[in-house]
Amino acid sequence: KMKSPEKAISESDLSIRPLDPATDVDDLMVWATDDQVTKFCSWDTYTSRDQAIDYINNVVLRFPYYRVICLKNRAIGAISVTSNTGNDKRRGELGYVLGSQYWGRGIATWAVKMVASTIFEERPELERLEALVDVENKGSQRILEKAGFKREA
Repeated sequence: KMKSPEKAISESDLSIRPLDPATDVDDLMVWATDDQVTKFCSWDTYTSRDQAIDYINNVVLRFPYYRVICLKNRAIGAISVTSNTGNDKRRGELGYVLGSQYWGRGIATWAVKMVASTIFEERPELERLEALVDVENKGSQRILEKAGFKREA
């Protein structure tokens, strides 16, 4: 089945902002309930809105940096920076997720570049930004390469 040609997305329609628990839950559910999206995520596909609300209250609001990626101000994905798992405060770990209908259109690359260019001002304790990517997740690897990240062993 042929996909209809996607309309080009203008960067002026894209933005990054803090998640609004009051209005963004249903948009978050779009990608959190999609098996294609969660395949490479550290969490299982959501089956209920309560899971999303719980995640927002217990995870998102405690993240030092968690933003939603928006198209015309509607959340279509998210990008976060957490302290490195080894609790090394100088190393930030980048994570991102995007609704599958928006894949392959440069949106995640745009978001990664935006965050990478501002995070060191927002979080001055950071000296390094890194991302862990599943070896099978070629799309995510390309995003990081396009955004200027260097692969390490």
